[in-house]
Amino acid sequence: RSEASQMDRREEGVQAENRKFMLKVICSSRLLVALLMGFSCGLPLLLTITILQTWMKEKGIDLTLIGLTALFGLPYTVKFLWAPFLDRFTLPFLGRRRGWLMIAQAALMLSIAGLGFSDPVNSPHMLVFAAFLVTFFSASQDIVVDAYRREDLSDKELGLGSSLYVNGYLVAARLLVAGGGLIMADHMPFSMVYLIMAAFMLPGIVTTLLAREPVVTAGTPKTIREAVFNPLQEYFSRNGALWILAFILMYKIGDTMA
Repeated sequence: RSEASQMDRREEGVQAENRKFMLKVICSSRLLVALLMGFSCGLPLLLTITILQTWMKEKGIDLTLIGLTALFGLPYTVKFLWAPFLDRFTLPFLGRRRGWLMIAQAALMLSIAGLGFSDPVNSPHMLVFAAFLVTFFSASQDIVVDAYRREDLSDKELGLGSSLYVNGYLVAARLLVAGGGLIMADHMPFSMVYLIMAAFMLPGIVTTLLAREPVVTAGTPKTIREAVFNPLQEYFSRNGALWILAFILMYKIGDTMA
């Protein structure tokens, strides 16, 4: 009985500590930053897919050309090509992560507005160029936000922080853009819809300005070679690396098929 009561007390103590930690984490400003950055990353996703395809359909663009807009998402697939560059170099303002993040978000805001000023019928080349810029800077933003979130949150905070990031992402992509964007398009021109969506990048820009820069004293690559090969070498030296990689590759197949 004595041992059982001691175990119960220890378990209650652990639970109390966990509750205190969860309360501290939930009230953390870092989690609010993760939520708002998720919102900023989710906003551009469907602007070059759902909204743009609907706009082109309304203008009578050929369905074959509309189908080719899927290629606009290519930067999301190959963003690993320039991710080491963003990891290696630090801009002279706002720090290693926030500097690149500010550049990506400001350029993204201008690109979304530029997409709104395009004409699918009379200037399709301008529309294609603007859409490519949107996806390129959106993919760049994703690169930096992922790095920022991993460095800013502790291991214990990372799970909850990542879930808040995903929820912010989905609110922006599914509710604001896919739902709200099409509803607005019933009452105003698509060009105005894109200008409004560009303005919704402002919360992300303000968050970048006010957030703290993560302090990382070790692991910063000194050369591009270190930025490219060291992470791969470190990853494949782990036990079960290939199984983890297979899991990552297969994880989204169900969503994609649906």
